[in-house]
Amino acid sequence: MAPKGKVYRGSVKEFPGFDASQDAEALYNAMKGFGSDKEAILDLITSRNNKQRVEICQAYKSQYGKDLIADLKYELTGKFERLIVSLMRPPPYSDAKEIKDAIAGVGTDEKCLIEILASRTNQEIHDLVAAYKDAYERDLEADIVGDTSGHFKKMLVVLLQGAREEDDVVSEDLVEQDAKDLLEAGELKWGTDEAQFIYILGRRSKQHLRLVFDEYLKISGKPIERSIRGELSGDFEKLMLAVVKCIRSTAEYFAERLYKAMKGLGTRDNTLIRIMVSRSEIDMLDIREVFRTKYEKSLYNMIKEDTSGEYKKALLKLCGGDDDAAGEFFPEAAQVAYRMWELSAVAKVELRGTVQPAGSFYDDGDAQVLRKAMKGLGTDEGAIIEVLTQRSNAQRQQILKAYKAHYGRDLMADLKSELSGSLAKLILGLMLTPAQYDAKQLKKAVEGAGTDESVLIEIMATRNNQEIKAINEAYQEAYNKQLEDDLSSDTSGHFKRILVSLALGNRDEGPENVTQAHEDAKKLADVSSNDSSDSLETRFLSILCTRSYPHLRRVFQEFIKLTNHDVEHAIRKRMSGDVRDAFLAIVRSVKNKPAFFADKLYKSMKGAGTDERTLTRIMISRSEIDLLNIRGEFIDLFDKSLHHMIEKDTSGDYCKALLALCGGED
Repeated sequence: MAPKGKVYRGSVKEFPGFDASQDAEALYNAMKGFGSDKEAILDLITSRNNKQRVEICQAYKSQYGKDLIADLKYELTGKFERLIVSLMRPPPYSDAKEIKDAIAGVGTDEKCLIEILASRTNQEIHDLVAAYKDAYERDLEADIVGDTSGHFKKMLVVLLQGAREEDDVVSEDLVEQDAKDLLEAGELKWGTDEAQFIYILGRRSKQHLRLVFDEYLKISGKPIERSIRGELSGDFEKLMLAVVKCIRSTAEYFAERLYKAMKGLGTRDNTLIRIMVSRSEIDMLDIREVFRTKYEKSLYNMIKEDTSGEYKKALLKLCGGDDDAAGEFFPEAAQVAYRMWELSAVAKVELRGTVQPAGSFYDDGDAQVLRKAMKGLGTDEGAIIEVLTQRSNAQRQQILKAYKAHYGRDLMADLKSELSGSLAKLILGLMLTPAQYDAKQLKKAVEGAGTDESVLIEIMATRNNQEIKAINEAYQEAYNKQLEDDLSSDTSGHFKRILVSLALGNRDEGPENVTQAHEDAKKLADVSSNDSSDSLETRFLSILCTRSYPHLRRVFQEFIKLTNHDVEHAIRKRMSGDVRDAFLAIVRSVKNKPAFFADKLYKSMKGAGTDERTLTRIMISRSEIDLLNIRGEFIDLFDKSLHHMIEKDTSGDYCKALLALCGGED
C-alpha cells in the first residue's frame, strides 16, 4: 500500500476479507476438467494485489502440490496468458524477466531496458538486481555490459547502481552550477562531453534535477530535452530523454509510452502488458489522469478500442476506471496540465526565425540573377528559390524596387507568369510584406461562397497589436475596405464578436496583475459552471481577447487552482464550433505559440493528402519570427523533424523552397 503519509495512487487495491486458501481452490476449480473458466481467473487475479497473489501461489502449492504459474501457462494462451502470468510474479522478478528477455537471443530490446532502468527508484533497482541474481544465477550488470556498448552502456551501468541522491534539501548554487555545466558540455562545446550528462543526470536527486532543468531553460532559452536531441544520438539519446521525462513526471512518461503502444496500426502488447502490470499498484491513477489531459481521451477507452476478449477485460480491470465518465476528471490531471506549459512563462525564450538578412546583400545583383533566371526559353526555378528564400522580407522589398529600376518591369508580374502551382503561391507570398500577405489570406478566407473560418482564427488569434494594426492598414490599401467590416458581414454571433474584438488590436501589453488575475479566473470559473451559454462566451471574450499574454498565463494558473481543470477543458466542455476553436487558438497561442503552429503544420501533412494552403501560409508567415522554435516544438511533440516530414510529404521545386525556409534538419 501507500507509504505512510502518502495517498495510494494505484488502481489495484488489497482485496478485503482475503483468504489465500479459498482463492487457490477457486483457481484450481476454474482450471480443472475440460477447458478453463477464463472469466473467473481474470476476475480473481486482477482484484488481488501482488502480495496477495504471491500468497495464493504458496497456498496452491500447499493444497495441490502444483505450481500455479505453470498451470496458468498450460491453461491460458497468447497475450492473455502473458498478462496473467506477469501479474503473478513479484515486481522485481517481473522486471528481471523483462530484462532477461530483452537481452536474450539475437538483438536487444533497448526500449525495454530504457523504460525499466530509467523509471525505477533506487530500492526498486536494488530489488531487481537481487531478483535477477536469484532467478538466473547471473550478474545483471555483467549481462547488460556484455549486450550494450558506448555511452548507452555507461549510463545503464550508472542507473544499475541505484545510487541516485535522495536528499530533498537542494543547494541553489549547485543547481546553477549543474545547469551551467550541462550547457557547457553540450550547446557551448565543439562536440559533446557525454560524461558530464551521465554524471549529473544519473546521480542527482529528482528534486534537484527539476530545478536544474528550470535553470537550464532560463540560461539557454531552450528545454534540456531539445539540447539532448541536438547533442546526443541513438539509444543513448533515447535513454537520456527517458531519464529527463521520468525526473519531470514518471506518470507522464508512462502515459506517453502507453499511448505510443496503442496508436496507429497494430499494438505493442509487450509494452502495454509490462506497464499496466508494473504501475497498477504504484501510480496508475496518475497515469490515467495525465493520459486524459494529454491525449484528450481516456486510457480506458483507448484500451477498449485497441484490444479484445479476456485480454481486454483484464487490462480494463487493471486500468481501474474510465476518466471520460462523468465526474472522473481528477485534480492531479489539471496540475500536470499546468506543469506542461508553466515553465515557458518564466523563461525568457528567444524567438528565432530560420530566414535571416543575407550578409553580403546587393539588391541590383539579385535583380539581375532573377531576370536571367526568367529570361528566354524555360525558367531556372532553382536560382529563384535560392535568392528569394535566403533574403529577409525587407531585402525582398528592395529587390522589387531594384528590378523595376533596372528593367522597368514588375518582378511580381514576371514571377507570376513564369511560375505555377504551389511554388508560385509560395514565392509570390514571400514577396509580399507580412501585413500584405496576412491581409490577402484574410480576404481569400471571406470572399466567395463560404468562409474559411480556420484561416480567420489562425491569423487573428495569433498576431500581436502591432501586427494587427499593420494588417488593417494593408487590407484598407489593397481592397479599399475595412477588415472589421468584412469580418462583420461574413461571420455572425459570438464568433463575429471575437474576431471584431481581436481586429481592434487593443490587447493590453502590460505585465501580469496577480490580484486581477485571480478575479479574472474567478469570473471564468463562475461562468463555466453557469448554465447560460451567452454569458459564458461573453465573459471569456472580455478576458481572453483583451488581457496581455503574461497576465493570461497567470489567469490560467489561477483557474486551475479554483477548478482543478485546465481552461482548455472548460472551453471544450461548454462551447462548440468556431467559437470553441477561436478561444482554444487564443489559449494555445498564449501558452506556447510555436507549439500551436507546430500542431497546425503537423495536421497539414499527416494522413492522406497535404493541406498546402496551410503549409505554405505558416512557413511564409513564421519564417522570420519563430520557425526555429516551431521546429523544436515539432520534434518534441511528434518525435520527427519538420524538415523530414516536408521532404516526405511534398515534391519538386515546391519541396526545395519549403526546405530552404525550414532552414535545416533537426
